[in-house]
Amino acid sequence: MAMELEVKKKVYVAINSNLHDGFLTLQWALKRWSSQSITIVILYASNNICKNFVITPMGKLPAGSVNEEKLKDLEKFEEAKNQKILWRYKVFCANVKVEAIKIEGYDESIQEIMVDLITGLRITKLVMSLTFMKSSSWKSRSAISGSFFVHRQKPEFCELFIICGGKLVFLRERNNEGLIEDDQGEMVANSRSKRQSFKDLVVKMFPENNSAKMKNSCDSPSSASNSSVDQWEKYKDEIENYMSQILSSNAEEIDDFIANENLQNSITEFVMADNLTLQEKREAVKIKFLEIKQTIQLSREEAKGHVRGHAKAQWATTLCTRRAEEIDGCINDEIARKADLKRELDATKEEISELHTEVEITTSRLNSILELQGELSNKLQLSSVARSRAEVKVEKVVKQRTDTLQEIEEYRKQRDVLRRRIEFCREKDAIGNATMLMKPSFEYKEFTAAEIRAATDGFSDRMRLKSGGDWTDVYKARLNHTSVAIKLYSSGDVDSADAFRAKVKLFSHMKHPHILSMIGFCSELRCIVFEYMHNGCLRDILFSSKRSSKRRNKCLNWQARICIAANVCTGLCYLHRAKPRPVAHGNLNPSKILLDRNNVANIHGFRTPLSFDKSDIRSDIRAYGNLVLQILTGRNWAGLVEEAIMMDQTKLIEVLDPMAGEWPLDIALELGRIGIKCLSIHEDKELNMTSLAREVEKVKKLADEIVANGECVVANDRNQDDEDSGEFPNFFLCPILQEVMKNPHVAADGFSYELEAIEEWLKTGRDTSPMTNLRLNDKLLTPNHSLRSLIEDLQKKRSISIR
Repeated sequence: MAMELEVKKKVYVAINSNLHDGFLTLQWALKRWSSQSITIVILYASNNICKNFVITPMGKLPAGSVNEEKLKDLEKFEEAKNQKILWRYKVFCANVKVEAIKIEGYDESIQEIMVDLITGLRITKLVMSLTFMKSSSWKSRSAISGSFFVHRQKPEFCELFIICGGKLVFLRERNNEGLIEDDQGEMVANSRSKRQSFKDLVVKMFPENNSAKMKNSCDSPSSASNSSVDQWEKYKDEIENYMSQILSSNAEEIDDFIANENLQNSITEFVMADNLTLQEKREAVKIKFLEIKQTIQLSREEAKGHVRGHAKAQWATTLCTRRAEEIDGCINDEIARKADLKRELDATKEEISELHTEVEITTSRLNSILELQGELSNKLQLSSVARSRAEVKVEKVVKQRTDTLQEIEEYRKQRDVLRRRIEFCREKDAIGNATMLMKPSFEYKEFTAAEIRAATDGFSDRMRLKSGGDWTDVYKARLNHTSVAIKLYSSGDVDSADAFRAKVKLFSHMKHPHILSMIGFCSELRCIVFEYMHNGCLRDILFSSKRSSKRRNKCLNWQARICIAANVCTGLCYLHRAKPRPVAHGNLNPSKILLDRNNVANIHGFRTPLSFDKSDIRSDIRAYGNLVLQILTGRNWAGLVEEAIMMDQTKLIEVLDPMAGEWPLDIALELGRIGIKCLSIHEDKELNMTSLAREVEKVKKLADEIVANGECVVANDRNQDDEDSGEFPNFFLCPILQEVMKNPHVAADGFSYELEAIEEWLKTGRDTSPMTNLRLNDKLLTPNHSLRSLIEDLQKKRSISIR
């Protein structure tokens, strides 16, 4: 099926060496099938050198009259000419696929060869030029009769298109006579017309074009005589006609010669006849002589015609000689060019050989590349398998990590619950814990002056704690990997060493979670080392004029404020119930309340000597009531709360500190009543810190329940583990020491720690992470230079801003 489709797409075009007519025929075929994808197959009839004669400018000459070398040169010349013509035909059909079949033969007629080709090649579409049937090298009939022969003998599957002068003509048969008609139905020629040359046929088909050409040729004879080639083209048809006339005249002369011999024989027979009289014989001879005289006259006229013909023959011979010389010159040029073409051919062959060598080299490289590609493909497959396995492992690890995070989140929730419970238990058992801490087994360390100076950088202003109250002589320091606050006492505070030791003894007995703890002392410098409270005093947070900038990040929400009130109440309760006699603070105010990193309140700044009077106890209760109202309003004057509660309870919302967030109204009212009750203690002499602690604890418990149930969103709730967020970011702090790191190192869990702290952690035999409590893969520590650089830069900037 595919073979039949390919045959149907081929269009065969039969043309000869006549370039003009060949181009017109090809052009017609390309226009006819321009919308289809076809293949043009050129059937080319070349002018071959015949075995019996050769074609020269003087006509057909016997093959024996030309030597073998000249005959070979003529064959090569004709072959090159045919190749050039074929090449030009292929170039003309450059837009479509072109094939060529060269028709050669000596003994068969061209029309029979065409019929055999149609049958053998299964030609379905054949476009044939009318001049294709007229070639001097073939045994052919006239162009018209040859076309009719092909038309009659071709198979039915073949479509035949006859083209003359680039136009389609049609073959018709009428009354056993072959006719050629144009596209308008007019007869152009018939097969029985005598002595009708192809030139006459063209004149009939295109009379207007040929008449114009003839007129132009007559008007400019001088231009035609300038070139021998133009002369040959002009007189070629005339010379051919003349040659045919010579051949016909020779035949007529032979006929006349035969007729004269017959006439003489008849006269001789007539004279020799015996039955005629002498007079009759004379009359007959006289008649015969008159006929002979007429014949001689005619012969003389014919002789004159022969003289003119001889002159014309000489003229034709001259033209043919010139044409032969030109052809010889062309042959010599072609022979000369043959050597150049041979050299070019040799150079081309060398280039081709070089290209073959390069192709072989490239092929070998390509083979090596293909081998390498195969190896890489195998490795890629192996890596893909390994990657898929790794992805499966990663998915498992991710799943495990997700499960671990969920467990950590659950542990965090449990931790928060446990913290609240621990805090409650710590406050409930504060007195018992303080008693246990006051056992003789507890010892305080006495530091040397050198240690104190080294820790405070020689009591540098950079280490001084700038705060309200009496903290002007307090320095932040670091002793034994712990952040501490060192209070330096002047001569106004303690007159002698005994007084200083009495103060140390006093503070050593104050052991309670909400009483500032003493760590050690230095007798030489008269300073006491206290626990360092990271969030400073309550006064700075409540009343600082900088609340809108740096301290704004430290504002306390309402839940934290309730916890602070409960912590202070618990601490005062511990002092008032101390044994053997109660202890009064005597100067309770927000500057005496210090907050650690979790905003747990610690009381400090006791008056010395200690007070034991009941009026001092009532003074502490009134001071506590004033502190509660200040916590509610964020102002130093508590009268606003009292007025708001007395007039309208809803007015209380307007006087509450907005920095604490949205207070629950019932909790704010209850806390406000407790504060007013403390301020009016002179009316209720039975009021004490123990009963107040129970009331405040109820309020705190109610607040915890509200937050736990999510009934109220705690505004400004920040991470309570954030150390000095206004000073340093949280990731600058060591998770173990909760201090800004000086030499951070990264452990196997991915967190950064202070080098001394994590080494001490690992030396104690621990192999788990301080942050996640998971087992560490190894104990390698890597310096975190980037984090260290950031910490140093921030410290430099803050030291410059302080100065």
